[in-house]
Amino acid sequence: WFFTAVRTTGIFCRPSCPARTPHRRNVEFHRTAAAAVRAGFRACLRCRPDTTPGSPEWNLAGDVASRAVRAINDGVVDREGIPGLADRLGYSPRQLQRLLTASLGAGPIELARAHRAATARTLLETTDLPITQVAFASGFRSTRQFNETILAVFASTPTRIRGMRGAKARAAAAPSQITLRLALRPPYAAEPIFSFLAARAVPGVEAGDAASYSRTLALPRACGTLRATAPSASATWLDCTLRLDDFRDLPSAVERTRRLFDLDADPVAVDAALRRDAVLRLSVRRVPGIRVPGHVDGDEVAVRAVLGQQISVAAATRIAAVLTERYGEDVVANGPLCRMFPAAATLAKVDPDELPMPRARARTVVTLAKALADGTVRLDAGADRDQVAVGLSSIKGIGPWTVSYVRMRALGDPDAFLPGDLALRRALERSGRASDEATTTTVAQAWRPYRSYAMLHLWTLDSLASTRPATPTQGART
Repeated sequence: WFFTAVRTTGIFCRPSCPARTPHRRNVEFHRTAAAAVRAGFRACLRCRPDTTPGSPEWNLAGDVASRAVRAINDGVVDREGIPGLADRLGYSPRQLQRLLTASLGAGPIELARAHRAATARTLLETTDLPITQVAFASGFRSTRQFNETILAVFASTPTRIRGMRGAKARAAAAPSQITLRLALRPPYAAEPIFSFLAARAVPGVEAGDAASYSRTLALPRACGTLRATAPSASATWLDCTLRLDDFRDLPSAVERTRRLFDLDADPVAVDAALRRDAVLRLSVRRVPGIRVPGHVDGDEVAVRAVLGQQISVAAATRIAAVLTERYGEDVVANGPLCRMFPAAATLAKVDPDELPMPRARARTVVTLAKALADGTVRLDAGADRDQVAVGLSSIKGIGPWTVSYVRMRALGDPDAFLPGDLALRRALERSGRASDEATTTTVAQAWRPYRSYAMLHLWTLDSLASTRPATPTQGART
């Protein structure tokens, strides 16, 4: 949540650093690692503050600063520069600089620089990728810029950082595949999120079970695939293997994987808030550290949400598989992963009568695809959640449940509430309470700001109370 910087040593740390506690008069506090670096401090080599999972604050808040951080982590500055980031957020570059400096203690350039440095350190320590390739894969435009930044942030050289961990650089060209350990905060309830994704896996695009999950990726510059292995409940990282056609897409691939598996969540805070509720207490006790399944492509999850309205998960997955077979792009075969889910621009050109679903829903799918393709509705990392909700609600055939589901999975909103959800009504009935709309809304207020996590617990409770798998059961179901 914040970092401590010691003026006498020039080092910034996590608050939990095991080093000797400095005198209070020598300490200052920073909200971001970038702000500490901007103030002239370097990262502690003992507690390694640059390797912490992302602050859950950026997911909780929907303000401009949080949207900017999410977009920067997705590589927008690396691809489009500060003007591109400012345009996405609806500000001028100068306004954005002032706003972020006031809120976070660092501007977009410093935030992007700190994120590149953290990515580079991960690559140096966990891979044998050549150092030159590490520089460009991390988003740096030159090796000189890379070396200067690493020295400023860590007071060390790339070669020395790699040597500390016993890794050795390869002289050969960079491989197309790389395995990383992505930091997370324990406990991590892997089985619910991996099973959730596996139950909705579209053949050719995804594959998975309770222990692993893999899928194709549509990245800014090219395609790729990811494969993740379920961590143990007490693990502090998730093992992830990425295959990329363009290694410059690595920061985006990492960030989207983090969002998919909700790695930046603070499970201790979430569980502490939800276990106070009588309806959720049993599930929180049985499944500590539950995560909300995110997604790697906002457009895809929105289209699939509409496909699944009022039908079962299995039926929705079959329809998604048909669309993928007809309109999805082929990719270089990587085992069962051989296709991309159809792009919004492709579906926008399809005749609704050709889609294998009721005509009204087909028209909704095509209308949504057009809105996504022309930018009327934007589901990127820096999207304004409330604006997205307004845009989706204006499309005929998309109701409140679907809008909230998209907010939850595509935009990572930890406080999305799904009105009318059948699992919620069942849970209230089992607890002897009324299940009308007014009651459910009132009960859910006690779960703020973690209503998305409450919904995952309710789906888990619903599965424990019946023989059916845990699924959302009203509106969009995939």
